[in-house]
Amino acid sequence: MADLILRNARITTLDAAQPSASAIAFADGRILAVGDEAHVMARARDTTRIIDAGGRRLIPGLNDSHTHLIRGGLNYTLELRWDGVRSLADAMAMLKTQVDRTPAPQWVRVVGGFSEHQFAEKRLPTLEEINALAPDTPVFLLHLYDRALLNRAALRAVGYTKDTPDPPGGQIQRDKAGNPTGLLLAKPNALILYATLAMGPKLPAEYQLNSTRHFMRELNRLGITSVIDAGGGFQNYPEDYEIIQKLHADDELTVRIAYNLFTQKKGQELADFQRWSGMLSPRQGDDMLRHNGAGEMLVFSAADFEDFREPRPELPADMEGELDDVVRLLAEKRWPFRIHATYDESITRVLDVYERVNREVPFDGLHWIIDHAETISPRNIDRVRALGGGIAIQHRMAFQGELFAERYGSDALKHTPPVRRMLQAGVPVGAGTDATRVASYNPWVALYWLVSGRTLGGLRMYGDDNRLEREEALALWTRGSAWFSSEQDHKGRLAPGQFADVSLLSADFFSVPEADIPDITSVLTVVGGRIVHGDGPYTPLAPTLPSPMPDWSPVNRFGGYQGGTLAQATAAISHAHGKHCQVHEHGHAAHHATPTHDLRNFWGAMGCSCFAF
Repeated sequence: MADLILRNARITTLDAAQPSASAIAFADGRILAVGDEAHVMARARDTTRIIDAGGRRLIPGLNDSHTHLIRGGLNYTLELRWDGVRSLADAMAMLKTQVDRTPAPQWVRVVGGFSEHQFAEKRLPTLEEINALAPDTPVFLLHLYDRALLNRAALRAVGYTKDTPDPPGGQIQRDKAGNPTGLLLAKPNALILYATLAMGPKLPAEYQLNSTRHFMRELNRLGITSVIDAGGGFQNYPEDYEIIQKLHADDELTVRIAYNLFTQKKGQELADFQRWSGMLSPRQGDDMLRHNGAGEMLVFSAADFEDFREPRPELPADMEGELDDVVRLLAEKRWPFRIHATYDESITRVLDVYERVNREVPFDGLHWIIDHAETISPRNIDRVRALGGGIAIQHRMAFQGELFAERYGSDALKHTPPVRRMLQAGVPVGAGTDATRVASYNPWVALYWLVSGRTLGGLRMYGDDNRLEREEALALWTRGSAWFSSEQDHKGRLAPGQFADVSLLSADFFSVPEADIPDITSVLTVVGGRIVHGDGPYTPLAPTLPSPMPDWSPVNRFGGYQGGTLAQATAAISHAHGKHCQVHEHGHAAHHATPTHDLRNFWGAMGCSCFAF
């Protein structure tokens, strides 16, 4: 009998045996029944909770096959998110508000997740604007993985002076006297960017627990129920996994996590994986938190950074030998593995190594992954298929399409990545975000990109031959992603026996205008048959969270992703500017309500630049 039933829903099951339904029942964390109401309600008992879905669209819970939840969670409540903000004027108003509420010696951090092209102004702020806005509070602003802007207070905090040398692959921009200006550039190595960010104050453990819970709840708000964490620089095992392990032990995880381990020391990659493979068996853990193998960094010599402002990096000659040693060990230990590879030239050399190792230590069904693959060729897609691998794609081009086109041309842009060709070849494909720095964690932005073929700035990148139908795109975010944690038999479809992970949507993904897809959220999210998020009429059903910590956290004031609906924008701008503009005396709610016919561009309507004052 059922613990929970959702009825009066428009259910997309992604199960070929029963593609649609109107009701679904859960018991013991699994799906018990799916079908019409008469069939499902027969599973009810006196204690069954029955929820009316109000005719809304219900889908399998979304699964991000490549993100960085564990690292992002440790810092979420420290960060001001510009994800989804439509104008620089409004972004800077938010920044000014946060500067005013942040106590010394803390920093204000905007750590990726946005693109200059999403702004109506089509530009980043200048250092002069940031310094005028924040003369005393350190401000660190990361744009993708190509640059960071630090105000003078942040330069003092990190100790960069005219005597600080440029690191390999990075540049500290200087004025005529040789003093740092505050602009840090990846050339194309992003180490300078995240090494500088790592110098900022960190949250104590109690606050990191709180921060991670709020980040998971934010993902639940967007319909995410599972992720695969791809590790990250400065994310050491086991030290930086203690918070997520504690939350798991306390039964406070609201997202299923499969995690990969990312090597931390250049020149000691093999030693890292030898040590870790002695600590963890393949896929050790349970259905809420599970080890998922190695990567996305296997050896530093194979890293081809995705900074399209810079020329493609040529991998060093010793890459193959180093990668061979690591992959051979992983195959022997039966550890799944994944590797970051943006360019086809890199993928060719990686596959040469994999084919050689496979001849001597057969992969034999071991799940291995190429991550990103924006310029992969048809030949290499076929090689991936022949070796039994999969390709994890993300919406990085929605943030960088304009930059790619400037360097390589619009024709080269048309298949970045060639998703349709991958699917035609029969390669397992999973979708994700690569959040939180190089792209937003919002899955609906990624779904918009797959369906529309456009950047956040509106550039049309793909023709019909590389855009997906909406159900195809949704399948990559559910069934497709499940393969990448070897859980394709347990999640991704709404069928009896599958995990009871579902999202009830704020708007119907299959019928809303294309431009409105990024603003979809979940009004009710269920993980393992347990309600983990509720909004609107379902708010009382969700467990309460303690307030974000610290009390000056940007999340307390602004929340996370800044959706483009009129209500969301009015609330955010009221917080940022105040109810009435102190300069122009207009009411901001009315001010931002003006272009209601074009909700994607109403941020900053009428050109208000209140942040400057």
